[in-house]
Amino acid sequence: MQFKSPELLLLIVLLLPLALMLFKKGGSMESYFDKEALKRLQLNDTVMTPVMKNILLLLAAFLMIIALARPYEDNGEIKVSSSTIDVMAGFDISRSMFANDIYPNRLALAKKKFKAFSEDMKETKIGVIGFSSRAFLVSPLTEDFGTLDYLVEHMNFDSVTLRGTSVMNALEVTNDLMKESENKALVLFTDGGDNTDFSKEIAYAKAHHIVVFVYNIGTQKGGVIPTAEGAMTDKNGDIVVVRRNDKIKQLALQSGGAYMESSLQTNDIKALADAIKQRFTKKNLENSTIRDVKEFFYYPLILALLLLVMSLYSLPAKRREHV
Repeated sequence: MQFKSPELLLLIVLLLPLALMLFKKGGSMESYFDKEALKRLQLNDTVMTPVMKNILLLLAAFLMIIALARPYEDNGEIKVSSSTIDVMAGFDISRSMFANDIYPNRLALAKKKFKAFSEDMKETKIGVIGFSSRAFLVSPLTEDFGTLDYLVEHMNFDSVTLRGTSVMNALEVTNDLMKESENKALVLFTDGGDNTDFSKEIAYAKAHHIVVFVYNIGTQKGGVIPTAEGAMTDKNGDIVVVRRNDKIKQLALQSGGAYMESSLQTNDIKALADAIKQRFTKKNLENSTIRDVKEFFYYPLILALLLLVMSLYSLPAKRREHV
């Protein structure tokens, strides 16, 4: 048994004058308290004598000093294995993500799915980026999912005027933010954009070890983009209908990731989270050394409080019944 604060054990010396004070001839509580006040505090006809109470008081003080010194047992160093996964979540913020084929719009569903995703990815670091024709950082890698969910929920792109979806920008930013990671995971919440050929993105992802997971949001039927003047129109005055682009599936599969089309099911995103964990967990095992230390201060502390209560408020003796 060892102590984290052994110097506090010197306080035990102070118990000697306390014992002399309590047990000296004629020493009693009446010597230090007003008789009337003491009469109100103490119970009459208790089962404990003053000597027994003093002994309990000293034992309580002794145990409190032991608790303050924090006794502990050191079982040495042990090796533990932990799995860490770093994930970047990329939100497509192009105008097409405001299409109303999914209520209220595609971006709102992306935010909702991200919250469910983060709940399934405990013991993971997640960062967030936004991308369209450009990309920018919303949050670096963090384990503070409470703050992360708040940032994502309150992302406001109502005034965004950028058009087009550049997945390459998302890949480049991910590579810059995770350049120290051997394997990089990127989850894209997107409608696929306008690109029909992702060969450049696939080559970049493979060259920089980025595994892409796509949650494709939208419908094949498509939807319109609401504006203050009504539905968005093109230069010819025709209403613009934006549809989900399934071509992005090749980027996910050929980079070693997974692809999923959006749905209104509450647990569909869990399958994507499971795919990421299965893909990375076994490869990201890290061994760390910690000390196996067990503290015992609460045992003497609890016992000291119990003895203190007993010394001050001992149970009354059972009165004999007079016949």
